Amino acid sequence: MTVTKLRGNFISEWFGFRTFPLVYGGEEAARTQTDCRCPFLTASSGVTRDCVKSAASSGVCTINNGSNGVRQDWLVCPFRALDPTLIDDVVQRLFASSPGEPVLVVPAPTIADPHVRREVLKQVADRKLAIVYLQSKLGGEVSVRGTERSPELSFDMTLVELSEADNGLIGVGRFGVLEIQTMDFHGSYRRAVKNLKDSLRLHRADFPNALQSNQRWLSEGVEGPNVANVFKRTFYQMMLKFRLGLHPSSVGTALAIPQAVWDSWQPHLGRPNLVLRDDGQYTLTHPNAGSAVHDAWIYVFDVDADSTVHPSPIVVNRRILTNAASIARYALDEVPSRAFVEAGADDALIAAIQRRLAVWWPDLAIAETALRTQDKG
Repeated sequence: MTVTKLRGNFISEWFGFRTFPLVYGGEEAARTQTDCRCPFLTASSGVTRDCVKSAASSGVCTINNGSNGVRQDWLVCPFRALDPTLIDDVVQRLFASSPGEPVLVVPAPTIADPHVRREVLKQVADRKLAIVYLQSKLGGEVSVRGTERSPELSFDMTLVELSEADNGLIGVGRFGVLEIQTMDFHGSYRRAVKNLKDSLRLHRADFPNALQSNQRWLSEGVEGPNVANVFKRTFYQMMLKFRLGLHPSSVGTALAIPQAVWDSWQPHLGRPNLVLRDDGQYTLTHPNAGSAVHDAWIYVFDVDADSTVHPSPIVVNRRILTNAASIARYALDEVPSRAFVEAGADDALIAAIQRRLAVWWPDLAIAETALRTQDKG
């Protein structure tokens, strides 16, 4: 991505097309933005679909931010990850299809089309993998009801294998789950979105140039990512879904996580070491996780902002094979121990308490400092 010296948080993709650091001004971008169309839902379903987000965040796909030390795109809309390359890759790994084997992957609503049904029937008859997926705006999320001893669970994307059944009919076979992790940002995008809409309305044909000359329009009122809250909110859900491999019909779970979010999660996971496998993929295993089966994949992906294709394609940076036990060990055992040992937090915590109390009782800090000096002497 082109380096920029601007500081702040910027809407970097609007209705699927780049607005920061360089503005893409193609005809398709202008039509899509004017019509408020979601190019990813449209491409997946085969019919024109409007953006489903509220007016305050309408069209916002990614936010560019430098809080990890480098400027990165953070996904703020799960539909931005509806990329056939990513979904097909996940399907091939979860269902263990042979390299190069033809795989048919279609969203659930399309199977109402006779042409798609014929494709499915042919794929199944040829003993090849046919997958239909369900997602919130493409057939609806699949959920498991809660009980007195377990919470309700819903899945971002459920991948279902279609297979031969009795009397030549099609039946439901194995299933897998793809979870897509986005990031919440503090505050609202309302003012920046209004700037974009007003600029598009007022400048029209010159919109790309006007926006390129006024990049601050993209950052007005946009605050930073809420990393800690997102990790706390999603960690338990992630652990539950990683255990789906226990279900007899499950092929496992994949978590698709943007590079920026993965980088921000490293302190929460103890920055674990990844082991490179012979096939070029990685393994994340905790030595004290026991003999748990590796049945979950973490896909670390990014938006290829430098691509000449628009909207920018998704690229997978790493595929990491892991399991719930290892992730839990790192997050719940390694991180707490390092927080107090490696960071010297024992003394730091006491010092922080002293500074707080010294606001009301200054002598308290003085007395404690003197006592420590005596101990050292």
